[in-house]
Amino acid sequence: MVNFYHIMRLLLFAFEAEKAHNLSIRALKNGLLPRVDNTIDPILESKVFGLHFPNPIGLAAGYDKNAEVLSALSGLGFGFLEAGSVTPKPQAGNPKPRMFRLTEDEGVINRLGFNNKGLEEATRNFENRPASLIVGANLGANKDSPDRIADYVTGMERLAPHASYVTVNISSPNTPGLRALQGRTELEDLLGRVSEKRREMTERGEAYFPVLLKIAPDLTDEDKTDIAAAVLDHQIDGLIISNTTITRPESLQNPQKKETGGLSGQPLKNIALAVLKDMYQATEGKVPIVGVGGIQSADDAYARIRAGASLLQLYSAMVYKGPYVAMEIAKGLAKKLREDGFNSVEDAVGVDTSL
Repeated sequence: MVNFYHIMRLLLFAFEAEKAHNLSIRALKNGLLPRVDNTIDPILESKVFGLHFPNPIGLAAGYDKNAEVLSALSGLGFGFLEAGSVTPKPQAGNPKPRMFRLTEDEGVINRLGFNNKGLEEATRNFENRPASLIVGANLGANKDSPDRIADYVTGMERLAPHASYVTVNISSPNTPGLRALQGRTELEDLLGRVSEKRREMTERGEAYFPVLLKIAPDLTDEDKTDIAAAVLDHQIDGLIISNTTITRPESLQNPQKKETGGLSGQPLKNIALAVLKDMYQATEGKVPIVGVGGIQSADDAYARIRAGASLLQLYSAMVYKGPYVAMEIAKGLAKKLREDGFNSVEDAVGVDTSL
C-alpha cells in the first residue's frame, strides 16, 4: 500500500490541489483503494457522547462534502467519519483557485467557501451510509442566507435522523461574518434554537442525537470563556477544536503562504493544541473534545489525547501521508498507550492538563 500511495501521490501532486482532491474522490467511487479494518486494537475502543468508537481517529469534515464516498472511506481505517459542511441550498463556493498546498510546510490553505450540493443531495447520501459506521453531519449556513441560525436548524432537522451526530460549524473563515456567531449573544441564540429544535424532535419520537460545536483556533480568552459557558448551559455534547486558522506562523516557507483563507496541516498543530488545553480547562473536562488540526502521527495523536481530547480528526495528513494514515496512527497510538500503562484511550484523556 505504501508503494501504491507513492505512485498515487506523484500523480495527484501533478495537478493543482482542488483537481487532485476531486480525482481522489473519483478513485474512491471506483473502488481503487484496498479496504482495511477499523477495529485495530481493543485498547482503542471507547464510548463518547453515547456512541461506541472502534478507534478514535476520524476523518474531519471538508473532504467528503456531499457524503458521496462514505462506504469507500469506511475502508481506510477511520474509527468515524464526518461529512460536509452541508448548507440548505447548493452553493458553488468562492472563485477558483481556492485551495493551495504549502508542500515544504506540510500545510494547506483553502478558501473554498462551503461549496456543496445542498441538503437534498446530502440527505439522499446519508440515507445510504454504512449502518455500522459512525458518521457525523457537519452543518453550515448559506453565504446569502437572511437567517443563518435558521440554516443550522434546518440542516439538523433534515440530516440528524440519518447521521450518528451533527456538528454546528460556525468556525470557517471563508464565509464572511460566520465566525461572528461565536460571540456571546449570537452563540446563545444559536445554541438555544438548536437545543429547542432537538427537544422538539425527540419529543415527537425521533432518536436522541449528539450535537457538537466546531470552533475556530483564533479566539480571545473572553471568547473561550463565553463558549465554554454556553456549551455547558445548553448541554452541547461535544466540542471540535479546531477549524483552520487565519494566522500565518513565521515559520512558513512556501510562497503561497500569503494566499487568503484558512490554514491547516502541520502549521496549525501547536495553535490547535493550545486552544484544546484552554477549552478542556474552561469546561472542567465535562465536555468531550474532538482534537483536530495538524495531527499526522501517533505522537501528535497521543499528545492531543493527553491534553484533553477524547477523539481525533484529520484531513490534511491524508495529502502528505497517504489514505491509510488513520490506520498507521491508530496502531502507533495503541502501542504508546500500552507502553505508558493505560488500559484504554479514556484513561489517558487530559492527564497532561490540570483542572
